[in-house]
Amino acid sequence: MDQHLINRAFSHFKNSKALVIGDVMLDAYYVGSVNRISPEAPVPVVQISSIEKRLGGAGNVVLNMKSLGSEVFLCSLTGNDENGRLLRETMLKQGLPLDGLVQDDARRTTVKTRIISRNQQMLRVDEETIEPLSSSQMEDLFKRIESVIMSHEIDVVVFEDYDKGSITKDLIFNVVELCRREGIPVAVDPKKDNFLNYKGVTLFKPNLKEVREGLNIDFNPSNRAELRKVHAQLTEIMNIEMLMLTLSEHGIFSKSSDEEEWAQAHIRNIADVSGAGDTVIATASLCIAAGLDLSFSTQLANIAGGLVCEKVGVVPVDALQLKSEAMKLAR
Repeated sequence: MDQHLINRAFSHFKNSKALVIGDVMLDAYYVGSVNRISPEAPVPVVQISSIEKRLGGAGNVVLNMKSLGSEVFLCSLTGNDENGRLLRETMLKQGLPLDGLVQDDARRTTVKTRIISRNQQMLRVDEETIEPLSSSQMEDLFKRIESVIMSHEIDVVVFEDYDKGSITKDLIFNVVELCRREGIPVAVDPKKDNFLNYKGVTLFKPNLKEVREGLNIDFNPSNRAELRKVHAQLTEIMNIEMLMLTLSEHGIFSKSSDEEEWAQAHIRNIADVSGAGDTVIATASLCIAAGLDLSFSTQLANIAGGLVCEKVGVVPVDALQLKSEAMKLAR
C-alpha cells in the first residue's frame, strides 16, 4: 500500500454508487447487568439498561459502504410485520431508499437479538423465515434490481447471502447476466445453500467455514500451496475472476489469474467478530469498483475488518479511522 493509492481509493468511494442484494435483517441489542441467578432455573437474570436495534445482514454491508462514502441501494425481501416496519423506518433514518424492498405477508422479518452484559454476548435469539422467495417474488425483486441498475449508473453489485431466502439460483443467474451486459463487477459474500451458484462473478469472498462446507473439503489455512488449490478448484467450477478468502486469525488470502496477496491479521484487542465479513466485502467491493488491484483491495479490507472487531456488536467501519490506520501502515 502507498499513500497515493489510499487517497485515490477514498476519493473514488465518495463518487461511487453501489447496489447490495441479499438478506436484510434487524440486529437487536439488549444490554444490562447480571447480579443474581434466576429462582426459576439455573440461569442468570439480566437487568436490561438499554435496547438498540440496527440494520444487520445485507443492511450492515449497506451501512459500511455508506460510511465509506458511497451512495448505496438495497434490494431485499422482508416481512409485512412490525419488525419489517421498524426496519424500513431505520432505513429511512439512515437516508436509504425503500423502493428495492419486496414485502411478503407470510414471512417474518429476520431479527437477531443479542443479550449482552459486561461487553460479553450471553445469548442470541433468532426470529426468521428461511423459505426461498416464490417465482413471482423473484420476478418482482429482479425488476427492482434491474430498475436500480439501469437508472442509477451502479458501479458495483454485491450479493450478501445469509441463507434466509432472498437469493435464489435463478435470481443470481439473471443478475450476473445483467451485470455482464452492463459491464458492472459483481462481488459475493456467500453462504452454503447457494455457494456453487455464483458462477462468473468478479469477486468471491467466502470464509474458511463456508469454503470447507461449500466444496466439502478440508485444508490447512496456513499453507499457501493448499490455499492455491482452493482457488484453482473454485475457478474451475465457478469461473470466478478473483477469490478473497477470509481466514480469521490467519488474515485474508486473495488470488486471481495474475495476482496473489496474503494479508496477515494485525494484532488487536478483539471484542466481537460479528459483522467483520460484511465490512471486508463492503471495502473490497468499492476498491474493485474503483479499479484498484487485488493486492491493495485485500490489504485495505483486512484493516477494515480488523477495526470493527475491536467494537462490541455489528457496527460499520469508521472511514476516517480506516484511512488513518492505512496511512500509518503505508510505505
